[in-house]
Amino acid sequence: MTAHDIRVRRVYDQAAPDDGIRVLVDRVWPRGLRKDAVVLDEWLKEVAPSTELRKWYGHVPEKFAQFEARYRDELGTSSARGALDHLRALVSDSTVTLLTATKDVEHSQAAVLAGLLRESR
Repeated sequence: MTAHDIRVRRVYDQAAPDDGIRVLVDRVWPRGLRKDAVVLDEWLKEVAPSTELRKWYGHVPEKFAQFEARYRDELGTSSARGALDHLRALVSDSTVTLLTATKDVEHSQAAVLAGLLRESR
């Protein structure tokens, strides 16, 4: 079984034919988007950072390293483990595009998740 490509994109961007399985990894639904207007296969809220961590981080790039460490700790908890295992299974079978509403995708939970999924191959 070979692992497939993992991509990170904004949920506001148009879907690409090679996106594979499109998974929203935000806890909160993206502002200004109707649910029926988004090309999405799954919304996996359980893998998103806690509300407390998300608010603490506030998408301040200088806090990213500490955010990543705290988020990885959260992903080790039983409540997030099942969702993370589900993502790993998807990646083993198909290309997966992790979607987020964040403007700075390089400093987002989706980027952390992509890195973690790539490490566990």
